[in-house]
Amino acid sequence: MARTMHYVFPFCSSIITTLILTSIPILIHSKTLDSDIQVLHFLKQSIDPVSITSSSFLNTWDFNIDPCDNTGGHFLGIICTIPLDNSSSRITVVDLDGMGYDGFIPPEIGNLSELTILDLSKNNFRGPIPYSIFTLSKLTTLSLSNNFFTGRIPIESRRLMQLEILDLSNNRLFGSISTAVSAMRSLTYLGLANNRFSGRIPDLHGLWQLSTLDLSGNRLHGNLSHLPTNLRTLSLSHNKLSGNIFSITELKELRILDLSDNLFSGDIADGILTLPKVIRINVSVNSFTAISVVNFYGQETQLQILDARRNRLRGHLPLNLVSLENLTTINLGHNNFSGQIPIEYGEKLGVSWRSLFLESNFLVGNLPHQFSDRAMRITGSLANNCLTCPRDTPLCRGGQRPASECPRERDLSGEKLLPGI
Repeated sequence: MARTMHYVFPFCSSIITTLILTSIPILIHSKTLDSDIQVLHFLKQSIDPVSITSSSFLNTWDFNIDPCDNTGGHFLGIICTIPLDNSSSRITVVDLDGMGYDGFIPPEIGNLSELTILDLSKNNFRGPIPYSIFTLSKLTTLSLSNNFFTGRIPIESRRLMQLEILDLSNNRLFGSISTAVSAMRSLTYLGLANNRFSGRIPDLHGLWQLSTLDLSGNRLHGNLSHLPTNLRTLSLSHNKLSGNIFSITELKELRILDLSDNLFSGDIADGILTLPKVIRINVSVNSFTAISVVNFYGQETQLQILDARRNRLRGHLPLNLVSLENLTTINLGHNNFSGQIPIEYGEKLGVSWRSLFLESNFLVGNLPHQFSDRAMRITGSLANNCLTCPRDTPLCRGGQRPASECPRERDLSGEKLLPGI
């Protein structure tokens, strides 16, 4: 009996030891630095398990396997360094899929000191963005867009000198945009759209590598500050910005310009329309009163789309729009334009112009014949003017203004101002 017991106890002891070892969350002989593995633990534990579906990246995070020492379908979204010596591997990329993970970012995320990319976009993360994220000095990409983050941005510009992409758009962040942003000289993309930022736009002129600036959908006010001269895309729509926009003429690399739904006023300068690389301009829903269009024949312009609807533009339709050789889409509706539609507009219609909206102005007279002959080739509207507009012409659908709203001959000579809209 004693001999039998001699073999039973070592066997039981072996089982217990095995159970203890397999229950330890950090691998004893892990290739990955233990503290990095611990951060992944904290991150997964901060997310509601119900939101971790079977097809999600997080479902592949099995902590019985080393995050940096596998080639299979485990720890998707994680990339590590491969050391040349016997040192531990470090996590350099955390790029989660947008599966609607519901939870918080733990402050321990700041312990991933070798992290270069953090992308948690298109999920349901909540709460404030941990300050520790902004101490990760090797970050080149930080994308937390399309979540529910709240609070202010605790930016540490001195730590983020290598950051190239900062995308915090579509959250619930508030406060002013820190002037510290202007010290992040490596930025090429800055997206803070659709939050609740207020105050003025800081001077960003020093961000000479910035190609995209999207501050749309906030509560920013004041005049335009100095902007980076190498911008290719500038979107400031849906704010409360005001003043003139002459500074835009300095942006010679600009391709896309969206200033819609603000309080800008004054002149839409011809220098904006002739920016050498601009393709699309949207200055709709502002308070501009004039649009300057010089003759561009012989000049190389790329402008294809011009949207200036819902302003206070007056006078005759700008004839020299026809000299913009690549222009295809024009919207000048809901302004105070008067006079006749130029014959030259008819010549462009259905040839290079594919869309023309002139509705809700005070245009008068007969239509150039092309508006009837080529009507099926274009989209657009001439409704709510004072035109002699045949009912069977598709562009005339919607009717014209009553005679009481239309200018008389002396109105057209400038003796009487046209009614506002």
